[in-house]
Amino acid sequence: MLETVSTPTRSTPFSPPMIFSGLLAAFLAFLIAFHPAYYVLPLTAAVLVLGSLALAARRSLWRPLDREDGYCLAVLALFTALWCLDVARTGKWPVGEENQGLYLPLWPLVAAVVWLGWRRWPPAVSALWYGVAAGSLIAGGIAAYERWGLGLGRASNGINAIPFGNLSLLLATLTMVAFLARRGRVRNAREWLIRGFFLLAVVAGLAASVLSGTRGSWIVFPVLLWLLYVAFWDSLPARKVVPVVVALAVVVIGASLVPKAGVQERVAEAVENLEEYAEGDTYSSVGVRLEMWRAGARLFSEKPVLGWGEGRLEDQRDQWVAKGLYNRGISRYDQLHNDLIDTAARRGLVGLISLLLLYGVPIVLFARHLRRRKDIQGRALAVSGLIVVVAFIGFGLTQSLLRDVRGLSGFLGMLTACWCLLKATPGGGGKGVQA
Repeated sequence: MLETVSTPTRSTPFSPPMIFSGLLAAFLAFLIAFHPAYYVLPLTAAVLVLGSLALAARRSLWRPLDREDGYCLAVLALFTALWCLDVARTGKWPVGEENQGLYLPLWPLVAAVVWLGWRRWPPAVSALWYGVAAGSLIAGGIAAYERWGLGLGRASNGINAIPFGNLSLLLATLTMVAFLARRGRVRNAREWLIRGFFLLAVVAGLAASVLSGTRGSWIVFPVLLWLLYVAFWDSLPARKVVPVVVALAVVVIGASLVPKAGVQERVAEAVENLEEYAEGDTYSSVGVRLEMWRAGARLFSEKPVLGWGEGRLEDQRDQWVAKGLYNRGISRYDQLHNDLIDTAARRGLVGLISLLLLYGVPIVLFARHLRRRKDIQGRALAVSGLIVVVAFIGFGLTQSLLRDVRGLSGFLGMLTACWCLLKATPGGGGKGVQA
C-alpha cells in the first residue's frame, strides 16, 4: 500500500495515544484480576478507535497499513469467517464457561478494529511493560491469598484455574522481557527501583502459576526461556544471565517444594493417572483428557474436511458416550482440551489450517523482525510477540484456551499490542506516533 504523509499527533492527556496507553495497561493489569476486564476494555478500545478513525478520515489522516499488516489481518479475517460460517450452518454459538463466551467467533473482528487504530495511534511501549508487570504482581497476590489465606486447593480468582495459571505465567515471562530490555540504562535509584519492581512482578507471576496447579504451563515455560535466551544472549554477559536463571530456578523449584503449594501432589497425580489409564481406568483427570483426545481424533477421521460443527460435535460425542465407547466424564465439557484437536474435529481440515495460519503467520513475522532488529526495544517487542504466540500454542496442547473468554481475549489483545508497538518503533516499518 502507498504511504501518505500524516500530521503528527501531540500526546495530550486526552489524545488517542494516551487514552489507548491507559486502556492497554489496564487490560493487561486486570485481565485475570477483574472479571469483566476481558470484554469491557477491548470493546471500549474498539469504540474509541472507530470514533477516532471517523474523525481522522475527515481530515485525511489515515495511517496506511503495509503488507505485513495485511497478512495478519487476513489471517484474523479467515479465522473468524470460518468460525462464523460454522455457526451459521449449525445455528449454535459457542458460549464458553457459564455462558460468558457468547459471540466468541466475532472477537477477532474487535481485535482487527483495535489493530487499525493502534497502527495509527500506537500506545506507549511503557504501557505494555508496566501493564504486564502489574498484572503479574496482582495475580501473585491473589494466588497467595487464596492458597495460604483461604486454604483453597488451587488459586483461580473465581475463574477456571487453568487460564488463571497460564496467563499468570505469560504475564511473568513478558515482565522478564521488560526487565531485560532495561539493560544499558543509567544506574540510579529510580532505575534500581524499576528493576526491582519488575523482578518482584516476575516472582509473583510465576508463583501464581505454580499455586494454580496448572500443569500445562510448566511444559511450555522452558521454551519461553529459550526464546528469551535467543533474543538477548548476544548482549547479556554470562555473569548477568546466570544469576537470573538461578533466581528463576530457585523461585519455581522453591515454590514447588512448599508443602501447601500442592505442586508435588499434582505431579504425582499426573503420573498415577497415566499409569491408571494404561491399565484401562479412564476416570482420572488425565484419563478423561486422553479420552477427549481419542474421541476428537475419531470425530475428525469421520468428517475430515469441514468437521462436525458447533453443537453437533457435542451431540455426536454424547451419542458415543451413551453407547459406552468413551468415559461419561467427557460430556461435562464444551471443548476437547486441545485447541488443535478441538478445531480439527469441529471445523475439519479447513478450520485447522486457519488455526495454524493464526499461529504461523505472526510467528514468521515476529521472527523476521527479531532476526533483523539490532535495537533493544525492537528485539524486546519482537520476542514478546513470539512468546505470546508460542505460549498459546503450548497452553493449547492441554486446554482449548482459544475457546476460553480470557484466553482468546488475552491472545488477541497481547498479539495486537506487541505488533502495533513493534511497527511503531524506528526500523519497524511503520510511522506510528509514540505517546
